[in-house]
Amino acid sequence: MTEGGGNRQAQVAAGESVGEPPPNDGSGAGETVPKAKPERDAWLPGWLVAHPLYAGWAWTVVWAGLIVLDEVVDLAGWTWYLLVLVAALPTLISTLVVLHATPRSHLRAVDATVLGHFFVRFLALVAAFMVWAASVVMSASISTTIQSVIGDSEKEVTALGFNLMLAAVPLVLSILWMAFIVRCAWFLRRLRGWRQIPLKTRVPKKFLRGRPRLKRVVVGMAHPGLLLVAGLGTSLLALFVDAVELTLNVLE
Repeated sequence: MTEGGGNRQAQVAAGESVGEPPPNDGSGAGETVPKAKPERDAWLPGWLVAHPLYAGWAWTVVWAGLIVLDEVVDLAGWTWYLLVLVAALPTLISTLVVLHATPRSHLRAVDATVLGHFFVRFLALVAAFMVWAASVVMSASISTTIQSVIGDSEKEVTALGFNLMLAAVPLVLSILWMAFIVRCAWFLRRLRGWRQIPLKTRVPKKFLRGRPRLKRVVVGMAHPGLLLVAGLGTSLLALFVDAVELTLNVLE
């Protein structure tokens, strides 16, 4: 084997390893080189891969505007639930995927202080006490109102009480939804930080291995700030423009 032939074969082998064709010098015309396989997530638009967080903000702004438009047009009262869900859908799905793929061991607070640990528990207890106190006051107020409106008819009092409970279900679900969003955002902050494309995360390395473009979009969409605005912000907006009016109408 000549030295030139050996170099030529080495060039062919190098071309196969990176998916490039061998040099067209006429010596290897009968040889075939396999082409590189296209990426499975090549269908993702380049602008989305480059700026996933900006795309999420644009999506949220559009659907928040539709929530306000829903109040102006005065559509069905339940439509704001759908609009809030769709507004938070991209970041919510990305968040659930990222959190599902991350073991709890990746979020051990090894750098947390004892003071921080107890302070967080203290705030949780204060919030729980405030919710309990508000529920007691509201229960007493509703009971007094029912008695003054209905009188002593036990059947009518019970029927009105159940109606009020059913009317309060959407409000309770909204509060639980917002608590869920805040909790997920808290873990996202610890998991990947506040950068659009974090340089270092605690997401497992095996997450979407072999699909870097899709991983970049999913991690970029799973942003704590975007989740808070898309989930919590739009929920508060919908509550203020629609749900409060709906509750007052039921009470009337």
